[in-house]
Amino acid sequence: MTDTKPKQPSPVGTCDTHMHIFEPGYTVRPGTNLPAIPGTTAEYRKVRARLGITRTVIVQPAAYGNDNRCTLEAMKALSDDTHQTRGVAVVFPGDSDAEIARLSAAGMRGIRYHLMPYGGVSWDTLKEMAARVAPHGWHVQLQMNGEELAGREALLKALPCDIVIDHIGRFTQPIAANDPAWKVMRNLVDSGRCWVKLSAPYHGSKTGAPHYADAGNTAKELILAAPERMLYATNWPHPSLKSNHPDDAGLLDLLNEWAGSEAVRQKILVSNPAKLYGF
Repeated sequence: MTDTKPKQPSPVGTCDTHMHIFEPGYTVRPGTNLPAIPGTTAEYRKVRARLGITRTVIVQPAAYGNDNRCTLEAMKALSDDTHQTRGVAVVFPGDSDAEIARLSAAGMRGIRYHLMPYGGVSWDTLKEMAARVAPHGWHVQLQMNGEELAGREALLKALPCDIVIDHIGRFTQPIAANDPAWKVMRNLVDSGRCWVKLSAPYHGSKTGAPHYADAGNTAKELILAAPERMLYATNWPHPSLKSNHPDDAGLLDLLNEWAGSEAVRQKILVSNPAKLYGF
């Protein structure tokens, strides 16, 4: 675990919009990813202090399915006089409306659709679940291989709530300008109701660490298109990586470079997440 700090101090209110907590004692769904490094609240406090993060959005790990207890406990544990937390929950179609209301009251602000193997959710329930969480002001958070967006523009634009797309879309780089799935991504961003987490550039990058130049070019194009709906996230503790973990400070340095100006950096780190998550 590195102890480096970002080259630029983070502004007050900097928000990590996507990280996970893993604690012992919770049942793990078969086949799901567990981090190769400790993913506890105690360890995240160190990361948070090193990066200058004062707001955190804890995303329910696919490993715990719709048992949101670990995430809820972490939201309490990581909240104090100087730090605020929100959460993104996993809710299955069989869960009650009362459970959704309970999660909302506890600080959940979105429903996670982790559309990767063993994620426990599928495209065919998205419309139903979006309709159920929309009255609570939640958004739908999507993670999938970017290529899966092809042919789904009408479905996603018809949802009654905002969409948040994880990890720069998780496209396999490089992306052709006329790629059907990329066109859907750009049209969603241009619609005004789609946010993107500029995180985990290692997913799909061919140029690789430490600069992830190909994913960075994609991120910069999205920033130019809609700087008011781009978000920063660590994806700590990088549960899909079993070795060669990135330096979280280095990833924040990349984000600061991609932003291109202090005004845009302030939006991505502070004001955009404050609006989306209600800080």
